[in-house]
Formats: sequence, C-alpha cells, structure tokens
Amino acid sequence: MANYWLFKSEPFKFSWEMLKEKGEAGEEWDGVRNYQARNNMRAMKIGDKGFFYHSNEGLEIVGIAEVCAEVHPDSTTDDPRWECVDIRAVCDMPKPVTLKEVKANPKLENMALVTSMRLSVQPVTEDEWLEVCRMGGLDNPPM
Repeated sequence: MANYWLFKSEPFKFSWEMLKEKGEAGEEWDGVRNYQARNNMRAMKIGDKGFFYHSNEGLEIVGIAEVCAEVHPDSTTDDPRWECVDIRAVCDMPKPVTLKEVKANPKLENMALVTSMRLSVQPVTEDEWLEVCRMGGLDNPPM
C-alpha cells in the first residue's frame, strides 16, 4: 500500500516547473534540516506519491510527485544526521489547490498542512489525498 506525502518548496528556490524539467531522473529533496521531516522521508518507499506545494509564494498545491529513490545521505552536507529521498514529477494539478481552500474544507481540518504549517515534508492520509485531488480536478488521481 502506498503512502502519501506533501513536499513544500519555495518556488524561487525550487519550483514545480524545475522538478518537471528534471524528467524521469527526478531530483534529490535535499536541504531538509528538521528531524520530523527527515523521519517522514525515512518512511517513504519508491512509488509513494506526494503533493508538491509552493510555499511563501502561491501557497498552493500545484502538482503530484512520486518518490523515485529511497532515503540516502543528503549530498548538501557532510553531517550524517541528514538524509533525503529523490522525487520526480508525475502530473500537474489541473486546478491548483490553495491553502485557503484547504483550510476552508472541513474534511481537511486535521491535515498536517493546516495543523503543522511549518513542516516541510508532511504525511497525508488517503482520505486527504483523495479530497485534495478532487478539489484540484483530478478525476483519476495517481495512487
């Protein structure tokens, strides 16, 4: 059974468009320096899906990514505490889902995006996954 996640990125540093340009090879989700976010990545398996969320600018879920390499040392540091996964783009969200829309939906009131705003890598339940995909116009969401 797949797990679902949300990856937050500031678009001026690394945007959805930049991930799409990386193609099948994907990109290392590096630079995470939060233990809970790192532990979330440790739980990921190849094929797990995740929302790609533009933070600070846009404040919206703009695409769906998938894990294409399991946890490994983060190449941006020599500190062995920090690890990351690689992700690649799967598809655009037909209609980006804004943070405001997520917060307004009672079905999503317990979503980590609402309750743990600052966490850069978050778990998403299957029900939350399906609801956000519905809101974004994905009739047949990748599972």
